[in-house]
Amino acid sequence: MAVTVADIKKLREETGAGMMDCKKALTAAEGDFVKAQEILREKSLIKADKKSDRETKEGYIASYVHADNKTAALVEILCETDFVALNEKLQEVAKNVAMQVVAMNPADVAELLAQDYIRDGKITIEDLVKETSGLLGEKLVVNRFTRYEIGE
Repeated sequence: MAVTVADIKKLREETGAGMMDCKKALTAAEGDFVKAQEILREKSLIKADKKSDRETKEGYIASYVHADNKTAALVEILCETDFVALNEKLQEVAKNVAMQVVAMNPADVAELLAQDYIRDGKITIEDLVKETSGLLGEKLVVNRFTRYEIGE
């Protein structure tokens, strides 16, 4: 199957991966978007593992307040540069991690990272962070979080 520019653009919009990476993944997956996304996810995890020894001096703090206004969380995700700290993808992931903290109430960062991601049960929070790290090209670390609940 021939991979079209429209297919590449669609995959790029869905994953945030580079154009050439999307083209290679779609070609390898013979046009299957689900397989292509899995190829990109695996590639991102490999990239993230290679960055594990880098120092993180910048970061972003995300907040999430549940619709009932009775539970909220703050999550600190560290990265290498302020450029990545301002990236929309990092900020979106940080907010989703904060939502995870509100929903699942983990005891600590290790437990949070081991939890299945509530928006995609096929991956853990650690996988989500590694995947984002691979896409953005920097080491990302969930450093700490705080959860608030009325009456606690």
